[in-house]
Amino acid sequence: MAAVASSAAVSSAFRARSPCGVNAQHGHCRSPSVAMIQCKIGLPALRLSRMNQKQGLSTQRMLSLVGTPLVCKQEKQQGQGHRKVQGLGPVSLLEEAPKKFFEGESHQIWMSDVVAKRKRPYFLNRNWTAKDITYTSFLLFMHGLCIAAPFTFSWAAFGVFVGLYVITGLFGITLSYHRHLSHKSFKLPKWLEYTFAYCGVQAIQGDPIEWVSAHRYHHQHCDTPDDPHTPYEGFWHSHMGWLLDDESTIARVGARANIADMEKDSFYKWIQKTYIIHPILMAVALFAWGGFPFVVWGMAVRAVWVYHITWFVNSASHVWGTQKWNTGDLSRNNWWVALLAFGEGWHNNHHAFEYSARHGLEWWQLDPTWYMVKLLQTVGLATKVKLPSEDHKRKLSFPAAVTTSQS
Repeated sequence: MAAVASSAAVSSAFRARSPCGVNAQHGHCRSPSVAMIQCKIGLPALRLSRMNQKQGLSTQRMLSLVGTPLVCKQEKQQGQGHRKVQGLGPVSLLEEAPKKFFEGESHQIWMSDVVAKRKRPYFLNRNWTAKDITYTSFLLFMHGLCIAAPFTFSWAAFGVFVGLYVITGLFGITLSYHRHLSHKSFKLPKWLEYTFAYCGVQAIQGDPIEWVSAHRYHHQHCDTPDDPHTPYEGFWHSHMGWLLDDESTIARVGARANIADMEKDSFYKWIQKTYIIHPILMAVALFAWGGFPFVVWGMAVRAVWVYHITWFVNSASHVWGTQKWNTGDLSRNNWWVALLAFGEGWHNNHHAFEYSARHGLEWWQLDPTWYMVKLLQTVGLATKVKLPSEDHKRKLSFPAAVTTSQS
């Protein structure tokens, strides 16, 4: 994934959905028969090749997208146009995606232009794996424990909640799991890298290897049938439903073939093997420190709060907000998600420039995670900090920001 972080390529997709949403406003809407193509940001340049005219090639166009050349070939097949990408790298080509993807009745997500179709039932008439039952039971337990919050409130307990919200949410998830481990936006000394990653472990969102792998697959296949949490399957699915459907998720991201860099690291392998122990130790420490109120506020309320903030990045920031950059997916800049998620809500910025350590690209776009990275850089702890170039911005920019829905 070093190439992912360092290359200046762009994710683009030829959409095959109706209505086409934000892309329709810019002339990027394609007919339902056009193949859906998702190109990974940051991949090495694709090798160009020519197809023999005998194969039915009618046109050939070069799309030079931020340094990543693609050969877009249009063929005639049964009277319908199809586009294929020739090249190297993990490019997901999903022919005739609507037939494979959209199976249920469509519905428009509230106050959004996104039309979703549920692919599988979430509760009844489905197979519940042991992992599904475990995840569901745990989430129900954590949410249920939050009911005790009003009865156990104290300012000390609330202070523990706020402190651990910052430690696990900002240092653990947004800075470590996301910008550092998933996208390699900067480098840290190993002792600090492991410290921040351990903060992410205490967010109880999975071990670093599992989290990073799923997130990289999300970017590789963003808003296609291979995306583990696209809102095209419904808001609930993108928010948390995908976590409770192990069969579907494993079919999309189960290969875990994108984390060789982390699987070679003994620390992350150790965390993966001993993961369940660490949140338990945190709960025991909180109980010893402040009794049951500290467990309620420091574990349950804090974890559930960070859960939904993280999940809103996957759901709300793909259906509500604005798009400034032509990323070819549903990613939106959403100010209130950014406010809650330490800058992660500037999601269209992020999908345009995955490698960037800074998500709030405008001075007024609040991005506390970036402020922390900048501080670490100033004191010499963060190095090789990556930011988008002006040339890259020009190539991905729309003439003006596009308002896609109410935020």
